[in-house]
Amino acid sequence: MNTIKRGDFGAAVEDVQQRLALVGNLAQDQVTGEYDERTATAVREFCLNVHLGAIDEVTEKVWAALVDASYNLGDRTLYLRMPYFHGHDVLELQQALGALGFFCGTEDAIFGAHTELALRKFQTNMGLPSDGIAGAYTYASLRNLQHSWVGKEASHLSRPIGFARAADVLESHALCLFGTCEFTRSVASRMSNLAMATNPSSKIVSADALSVAPDDSMLLVHVSLEVAEGEQAVPVVAYADEETLAVRLKGALAAARGARPPRVVVVLPGRMWEDAGADRSAQHFAITLLDALCAALS
Repeated sequence: MNTIKRGDFGAAVEDVQQRLALVGNLAQDQVTGEYDERTATAVREFCLNVHLGAIDEVTEKVWAALVDASYNLGDRTLYLRMPYFHGHDVLELQQALGALGFFCGTEDAIFGAHTELALRKFQTNMGLPSDGIAGAYTYASLRNLQHSWVGKEASHLSRPIGFARAADVLESHALCLFGTCEFTRSVASRMSNLAMATNPSSKIVSADALSVAPDDSMLLVHVSLEVAEGEQAVPVVAYADEETLAVRLKGALAAARGARPPRVVVVLPGRMWEDAGADRSAQHFAITLLDALCAALS
């Protein structure tokens, strides 16, 4: 982006001013669309507050920090991914979870593995799908509990309890995930990104991320919407019944080890999870399937 500076005017300047007003560095009546001296002073104050130095122009780095600072809890769906979500809304989520008794590590405004684990524990506690996705239902539950967390400190500082995906299984088992249609490729790619976000040394990757063809030692996991002809000799696991998915995967993985290459097929129930859209559904399937795979391998 081009640097926004004194003398500039227009929609881009107004956007900057609106965000400065949102974070409290500029009065609403000073949003004029002209980058004047008051705007430059507000930018400098903001940059000092976020440790960027005494900068009074909006560079790409300043703009990214301003966007992060202007997100409020509930403005966007949050989940574990690479690169990590970060911003004021993530910090608010961490503060809320901590005050409600769900420790998520350092309150650093970065949605990492500890934050996701804390979120999943909160969701389980509230009777919500424990998928680690902060969406409409999660935000509604947090709003209903505002009196219990707004303005309050984290209720405990215990060490987080690990979970299957955060264990060494991610870097001790080489898996190649792949799909054969746009939706299943998206699920496989999201699983790979999720594994990398949890542990950068993960060897569980999607076929799209490989620079060379997988060798015979790499377990192939085919994410599919149906069982293709000729798959009878390959272990096939139906995704349905999430509670027993890990147990059923464990048996299928053991059966696949004798083949070359070792391969299993996981058949999803469709492109839609409950009433979620395509992206949310793909993310849900990716999270639950990766966790089940890790539990089966651990």
